[in-house]
Amino acid sequence: MKKVRFMLAVLLMSIGFGSSVSAQADVLESALQGAHRTPEFVLRDQYRHPLETLKFFGVEPEMTVVEIWPGKGWYTEILAPQLQTGTLYAAHFPTGMGVAFYDDYHEQFVKKLAEHPNVYGQVVMASFDPKRNELTVPDGRADQVLTFRNVHNWLRSESEANAFALFYKALKSGGVLGVVEHRALEGTDWETMKTSGYMTEQYVIDLAEKAGFVLEEKSEINRNAKDVKAHPKGVWTLPPTLRLKNLDRNKYVTIGESDRMTLKFRKPE
Repeated sequence: MKKVRFMLAVLLMSIGFGSSVSAQADVLESALQGAHRTPEFVLRDQYRHPLETLKFFGVEPEMTVVEIWPGKGWYTEILAPQLQTGTLYAAHFPTGMGVAFYDDYHEQFVKKLAEHPNVYGQVVMASFDPKRNELTVPDGRADQVLTFRNVHNWLRSESEANAFALFYKALKSGGVLGVVEHRALEGTDWETMKTSGYMTEQYVIDLAEKAGFVLEEKSEINRNAKDVKAHPKGVWTLPPTLRLKNLDRNKYVTIGESDRMTLKFRKPE
């Protein structure tokens, strides 16, 4: 009888878990289909696999999540409606630094949030500047810190180690750091990574581990085997930037967006 009760309990737990996973997928699907999404952003779903990526990181509606340097809000459009019962910190570029690019993107992002208050009402603006060791979110509170295609930017300013140390500080014990980054061929030297925008997986893993994180899992969700990574203008040769404009445009459009690593780290308990 005890064995029967135990098996029944396990069955009920598995049903509950399955329902939770299904509900999470439904919320994500709804976010992806939302009328608030920018049409040109939707076209990039085929390269960025947001549904699979956020499921891999384990984002859930009640979590506190920090999105690092959201730019124009590509992932924010998906994260915000998913976190309606949680909190999303948008750790954007610092303003008032005399960098017009930072100010312009920050202004566009704030305007975007204001246009859809029903979607973005729980988004909290924050600032992230690894060169100044600044991440204006509460220490030890975040369930997840997520960064998409940003690590190469910090490499260029030689502040990448600071960035990972700030992520570690922001996360609670057991929290997740999710990283998506353009992937270089292993063995690519530091200078080439700096100029091309592609980084080796091992370099990113080493950064995270030196900050105290443990690599929990890798995924090939965002792999692109067509990307040979030897382009005249580095990763910016490919969509969506297409820095060569019309020169060999069809070739690079056919390749699509870059080959990317998808890494899940955890802050130890």
